[in-house]
Amino acid sequence: MIRLHHVQYGRSFRVLWLLEEIGLDRIGPLEIVEHRIGSPEMAESDLARVSPALRIPAIEMDGLEMSESGAIVQLLSERYAPDLDRPADHPDRAAYLQWMGYAETQASLIENLNLQMVFLRPPAKPSAVVVKLTVARLRQTMRGLEARLGDHPWLLASGFSAVDIMMGFNLFALPFYVDMEPFPGLRAYSQRVSDRAAHKRAVAREGPQRFYAKPFYPVPEA
Repeated sequence: MIRLHHVQYGRSFRVLWLLEEIGLDRIGPLEIVEHRIGSPEMAESDLARVSPALRIPAIEMDGLEMSESGAIVQLLSERYAPDLDRPADHPDRAAYLQWMGYAETQASLIENLNLQMVFLRPPAKPSAVVVKLTVARLRQTMRGLEARLGDHPWLLASGFSAVDIMMGFNLFALPFYVDMEPFPGLRAYSQRVSDRAAHKRAVAREGPQRFYAKPFYPVPEA
């Protein structure tokens, strides 16, 4: 039994997608414990036992208890999907580690915008200056991805890997804050991701998203 503590289309989507890529028939049945961010239930549940920071995702399997999406993705890839891993002696190892970290840098900017634009409700008001700067920084990370992809289908020269899975949460959230029109390479990359059978299965498990109330969140007026 694999127990995944999960928030719909959050960072834990990375783990859900990876499990589908590995194949649940290889590692056992999946139980999804869905949490709602900011709810008392998160603090009252046993999540803190698995995730010291009370954050999602967290995973329990075969006596293993682990949190932090990047760490989970790397460990599961090493153990169950060597084709998605890039070990220490692999020519793409440095790039693998670089883009693992890059995915989290980008995700932290998305998280900041989620906090400002989705979680803060009246009478709280998002800071136009903070949102503008954060969107600008997010757009710069997208330029970096666009340049990296170039004419390549995946982030690593050696092909599809766990670093592309780390981008799953990001690719879902980016269009809610940044116009994707200037990023044809990134749009094509997102389509390749969406076309993967395992990604489709993960999305089917998620169902329609319930987080964003608008199709796009512009920078608020000062």
